[in-house]
Amino acid sequence: MNEYNDDIEIVVADASYEKYVDVILQTIADSAAKRGSGIATRTHEYLATKMKECKAVIALAGPEKEFAGFCYIESWGNKAYVANSGLIVVEKFRKHHLATRIKMMAFTLSRLRWPHAKIFGLTSQTAVMRINHALGYRPVAFSELTDDDAFWRGCGTPGHPCCVNFDVLQRSDRRYCVCTGMLYDPAEHEGEPLPIQLPDEVVQKIKKLAELESKTN
Repeated sequence: MNEYNDDIEIVVADASYEKYVDVILQTIADSAAKRGSGIATRTHEYLATKMKECKAVIALAGPEKEFAGFCYIESWGNKAYVANSGLIVVEKFRKHHLATRIKMMAFTLSRLRWPHAKIFGLTSQTAVMRINHALGYRPVAFSELTDDDAFWRGCGTPGHPCCVNFDVLQRSDRRYCVCTGMLYDPAEHEGEPLPIQLPDEVVQKIKKLAELESKTN
């Protein structure tokens, strides 16, 4: 799907896209270093698993399928909370509204796969806050986000701080940090249409994966 006529395709990733994982990780790390901001570290294996589970969105440019952007999905609190994480756009492609397009795809994927889950995020970027607001998120206290320790370990632990701002989170006893917490509660948006329509074959695949996941948990 491409309504922008810019030869950039945004798709739900699967195992065949693992070849892009290393460049994704490097792009995320370079961007965080340039901004001087924090980042929750992820491994090659972690992102590859997200792709295999169809819990990631990737943007590819031109006939060469050059990597242009990425986002992945995590679920927490026994699927009661979902986060669209690791949003990144390659600098040369930042004039194409890619962050918005990728987030819309990830948001739609999340709503289809976990229709009753609250979708949340932590961000220090104004642009991401604007995108989240347009999708229906609202700023909330950290106490309204998941209390799943596995999520918060992504920010770090005292022995291994993953984010440069982890000390702020630790000193506040996880009440606040540099990032803003934002939350989308589906109960507040009943009957609203999804921001984009995915191809029927993708929707059916997502629904089958969701059914399989519910049976194995």
